[in-house]
Amino acid sequence: MEPVGSRDDGGKKPGVADPSTASRMTPHEQLLRLGLKPLGRATDFADELYGLMAKTPLFSSLDIEETKRLGSFMYVYEVPAGVTIIQEGHIGDFMLLLMSGMVDVLRRNRYNYPSRIAVAHAGHALGEMSMFDGEPRFASCVSLEKCRIAVLTRDALMLVLNDEARLGNKILLKLVQLLSERLRQTSAKLVSYLESARETG
Repeated sequence: MEPVGSRDDGGKKPGVADPSTASRMTPHEQLLRLGLKPLGRATDFADELYGLMAKTPLFSSLDIEETKRLGSFMYVYEVPAGVTIIQEGHIGDFMLLLMSGMVDVLRRNRYNYPSRIAVAHAGHALGEMSMFDGEPRFASCVSLEKCRIAVLTRDALMLVLNDEARLGNKILLKLVQLLSERLRQTSAKLVSYLESARETG
């Protein structure tokens, strides 16, 4: 089953999406264009998702029933190896939960060369910040092997907030907590850096 309102783009080969056309496509169309294979609604994988979400900070507070309800708004895809699922600098309108496989997280350095900042494994959420704030992607995510991902789009999240307000608010509250933790960590690093600079200066 495919998301309502989606359409196939003719089966383009896997690769990196063109930002000029990607901005005019739905997330489902973007993922099809990259060569991903839709496997159906995430509710078909409810038990597996619950185990994975329990390890994912953004969703760890959800119980099995809440996971099933959220799953009805998500879709699962199979990803070939070597596909740039998320492209640094592109506007983010979806996030993904890695169900199986490994994904390289890359960010361009000052020489404009992609540098690895992490390797994501099953249970990692990717792209959630850009999906929520609509800002350009911070890094690229490239599949290192065949993977399976569960995708939540921004439009689907709006439906969750409208149709499942308690569930949606629970996710948003968790996101605020995670953002606060990251801000504290960044502030602590900045203070440490400034103190170090004063001592060496």
